[in-house]
Amino acid sequence: MKDIRLVVLSGPSGSGKSTAIKALEDLGFFCVDNMPVALLPKFMELLAQSGEITKVAAVVDIRERNFLKGFTPVFNELKESGYKAELVYLESSDESLVRRFSETRRRHPLADSETPLDGVTREREILTEVKANADKVVDTTDFNVHQLRDYIKEYFSGPVTREKMSVNLISFGFRYGIPTDADLVIDIRFLPNPYFISSLKWLDGKDLKVREFVLSKDETKEFLVKLRGFIDYLLPLYWKEGKSYLTIAIGCTGGRHRSVVITEVLAEELDSDMVVARKRHRDIHRL
Repeated sequence: MKDIRLVVLSGPSGSGKSTAIKALEDLGFFCVDNMPVALLPKFMELLAQSGEITKVAAVVDIRERNFLKGFTPVFNELKESGYKAELVYLESSDESLVRRFSETRRRHPLADSETPLDGVTREREILTEVKANADKVVDTTDFNVHQLRDYIKEYFSGPVTREKMSVNLISFGFRYGIPTDADLVIDIRFLPNPYFISSLKWLDGKDLKVREFVLSKDETKEFLVKLRGFIDYLLPLYWKEGKSYLTIAIGCTGGRHRSVVITEVLAEELDSDMVVARKRHRDIHRL
């Protein structure tokens, strides 16, 4: 195993790759934007010979018009050569991408005389194979630039060795869609809902009153025991298969009460000498 970590960022135009690469640069990664895929193996070989750089991040996308022709075999070659290579694909909804191009008044690179949506659609088709090979898909639809920067910094500041497993916990509301980067989705809409309690309705799952309401229920207590047993069973198996990161999405109806409480509890319980547990409450501020 070569002692260089390589993070390749890809995804549609407007999904946040520029923000992500800047965040990685802040973490000490040697960063290259718009890297020709064909040059990646030679580039990594030169860095390995230098012995000074241990973390590298590169953005590859449709700006290199023909990059898809050789992307998959080149990326597989890097992994087979012993580099700790990871492909991170940034995703976002069509509406979000079109809005971002409208706000910045930029022309989509694949929409010469057409609408931005036409360019977005064509780009998704071109990137299908890349997304299918991604080690991590990050949905940036609901992120602003500051939230995406913080997410990338938190995610990649975790262990780069095989000493710990990183478990990312996301609370969300099914009303707003399932997070696309989830490895496991847990539906907890069967638990008693604080929303229907007048004194709790406008609070959120971080509030002690809401937490006590949810955790005091017998079905919640039994569920947490079984869920924790399920996760404890899965983690060693994922680890054995070489998976260093696991994203678990916990969903209730609106993403403000029950899912937040359960995510908070799991983050507290899972964080240990073997696991780095991180949490994010995607929909907690939605009303």
